[in-house]
Amino acid sequence: MTLSAPGLQRPTRVRWYILLLLFLITTNNYLDRILLGILAPVIMDDLGMDTVAYGYVNSAFQFAYAIGFLAMGKFIDRVGTRTGYSVAILFWSVAAGFHAMARSAFSLAFWRGVLGLGEAGNFPAAIKAVSEWFPKKDRAFATGIFNAGTNVASMIGPPLFVWMHMHVGWRNCFIITASSGVIVLVLCWLHYRPPQQHKWVNAAELAYIESEPEEQTTAQIGWLAALRIRETYGFALGKFFSDPVWWFYLTWLTLYFKNERGLTLTEIAWALPVIYLMADFGSVMGGWVSGYLMRRGWPHAKARKATMGFFALCMPVAATAVIAPNIILTVLLISLATSAHQGWSANLFTTVSDVFPKSAVASVTGIGGFLGGMGNVIFTAILPGYIITYFGYGPMFVLMGTFHLIAWLCVHHFMGSMQKISEAR
Repeated sequence: MTLSAPGLQRPTRVRWYILLLLFLITTNNYLDRILLGILAPVIMDDLGMDTVAYGYVNSAFQFAYAIGFLAMGKFIDRVGTRTGYSVAILFWSVAAGFHAMARSAFSLAFWRGVLGLGEAGNFPAAIKAVSEWFPKKDRAFATGIFNAGTNVASMIGPPLFVWMHMHVGWRNCFIITASSGVIVLVLCWLHYRPPQQHKWVNAAELAYIESEPEEQTTAQIGWLAALRIRETYGFALGKFFSDPVWWFYLTWLTLYFKNERGLTLTEIAWALPVIYLMADFGSVMGGWVSGYLMRRGWPHAKARKATMGFFALCMPVAATAVIAPNIILTVLLISLATSAHQGWSANLFTTVSDVFPKSAVASVTGIGGFLGGMGNVIFTAILPGYIITYFGYGPMFVLMGTFHLIAWLCVHHFMGSMQKISEAR
């Protein structure tokens, strides 16, 4: 291990423990939200829902999730990462548990909406935490690692939830995942602090964390100020067009495999982990590649855009999964889609801390999350229910194959050279 100043002290590695904590919280967050999609055929039969009603249930989550991003982003910037994150975890865990009480599509939609409000706090808080604990060159890699929790949840969730359903029923599955939220809540409250206040961090690690000092700014950037800043729209439109792709696969893949490919629930439970294992590699690789390019001397804007452009070009290829002649090729192509999206996402999230001061990171992430949520409502929740019912899955796969390219153009046009914002405009 390299010794570093001050005094050639050996730096502690508390930032990696904090990153592990973010990873665990994000994993819990996604286990709660993907449970419905994995057990959708069972729950739809039990509650008497068709695909249109299922689309509306998902739209309740997505709409509330979008609104929650605005509220949670502002709240977290105001009260700080530790308090804001803890409140969000408590909120979404309670909401997840109440899914077990649903007796109709309407009541299920209500609790999906409440869940969406709480779960919206995860990414604004986690991105803010990364900006507090990591220098700029490491942030995309750190974001890729904690964001891999979404893929781990999607990987272990299908076989785990199918097994749990067979033994305790789908309602108890929600109660169990809600209970796991209490564990990560306690860990967050006990161990999260800013590095300057954390008793485990020594001076050498703090010096590394602060080795790329943020540009000095007195800018106070809230929602209204952010809406007057061009770069906000680059991030927000990037989310609007790219988020629905991930959510389409997350929400509709079980039904696609069952209805179009003829897989049983057990077979689906083993196909999905392969897809999301590959997404893990994409998430970590996406962060590593842009960081590697920066260490090779590339400007951070060029490194981010080149990495994101590569992943965007993967998506039209992946969309050909809908016409693949066999299930193995279908799984491989969808794996490419999830992997490329997560590599893209690790860099897109990091552009916020690249461009905006730390005091505004959660708020701007919230604005982008809101617009991403609106994209999800339109392209993942409402639209697929009708298109799939009347035209099949083909048009949806084609649509999902184009969105990242549009998103990249928006990022390129509005974010430009990604210079740090020095004043509200």
